Amino acid sequence: KNRQLPLLSSANLVFLVEMAAQEVASQPSDTLTTLKTESETLKTKLEEERAKLHDVELHQVAEKIEALGQFVMKTRRTLKGHGNKVLCMDWCKDKRRIVSSSQDGKVIVWDAFTTNKEHAVTMPCTWVMACAYAPSGCAVACGGLDNKCSVYPLSLDKNENLAAKKKSVAMHTNYLSACCFTNSDMQILTSSGDGTCALWDVESGQMLQSFHGHAADVLCLDLAPSETGNTFVSGGCDKKACVWDMRTGQCIQSFETHESDINSVRYYPSGDAFASGSDDATCRLYDLRADREVAIYSKESIIFGTSSVDFSLSGRLLFGGYNDYTINVWDVLKGTRVSILFGHENRVSTLRVSPDGTAFCSGSWDHTLRVSGQKYLRLSGVVMKVSHLFCLSPDLGLNVDWNSDVSLFSPQLDSRITRRL
Repeated sequence: KNRQLPLLSSANLVFLVEMAAQEVASQPSDTLTTLKTESETLKTKLEEERAKLHDVELHQVAEKIEALGQFVMKTRRTLKGHGNKVLCMDWCKDKRRIVSSSQDGKVIVWDAFTTNKEHAVTMPCTWVMACAYAPSGCAVACGGLDNKCSVYPLSLDKNENLAAKKKSVAMHTNYLSACCFTNSDMQILTSSGDGTCALWDVESGQMLQSFHGHAADVLCLDLAPSETGNTFVSGGCDKKACVWDMRTGQCIQSFETHESDINSVRYYPSGDAFASGSDDATCRLYDLRADREVAIYSKESIIFGTSSVDFSLSGRLLFGGYNDYTINVWDVLKGTRVSILFGHENRVSTLRVSPDGTAFCSGSWDHTLRVSGQKYLRLSGVVMKVSHLFCLSPDLGLNVDWNSDVSLFSPQLDSRITRRL
């Protein structure tokens, strides 16, 4: 644990390669060949230094940890209203509302408890590939083939015309693939098919920082889960995941172990690692402290790509949405699949765990969104069968939502209590 990492990190390598590229324009062709050889040598040296510290696998460290028991999830709500493929969704921090975007050009705000639509906006283009809820819950951002990121303020009046209050915040030279508010409503991150990411001021629409480093379309991004939020991770069609410093605009770490496009990235709850999902049919875990990949989540029977990934609140589970219409649930520490979920009738395009960890929502090309949750909980000899999602409140009381029946059975009292909440 006390061994120091090599000074030559992935960030150093990226910096050296960029410096070499800047010299190419003024140098003859033989110098170009020399620089290419030098960059490959540096890359090889970096991998050798990483390998020296690769003395144990994650699943070996986790051998003595108790395996997870039976993990059963069930669809609790189905949200129907889109007329075409659902491409993106995001939870509001109130744990109740969801925003989704679709190929039909519509952005819909849902009440996930009642399945009612609270707001609907028709965008000027189809393929709205990105949407995000503001931290305050008072606005949503979205964009797609219009190359823009638009912000719509939400109001209590559900009949109000939101399109009239639209504010165009960001403008790229190619499609918008993802967007994410920072820790306030005043700044937003975007990624694009033009190969860049950017940080924008929502009020003025001015670009505050640009991020260059990907060699192809950037498909996804995720903000680090910290109060300062000074770093984020992105992935793209160049098979590379990059970690960026928002203050300097520099790539501070990069990882290139996937064999195809990276469709989704998500930070581990502690912020010390992140997961990625790719068209190579694998999910991978990268430890930022070790500066390397530490786990691969795959099976020979899985041959379709991963479109979206997210962690459970504790970080023990990794949910992956796949193009074969399924959702695979992985034990992060042991690297094994603990559950496979069915229900969608087309590829799963987006997936997010709710802010309180009691549910997750998945969107699909079958035009629907599904809210799912766990079915059973065993605690101190008391078996609770819950017909919805549930969680334990901080005072160890049972916090139940979604208007469901709850049955408690105590072996000690040999009694059963059923309540309608």
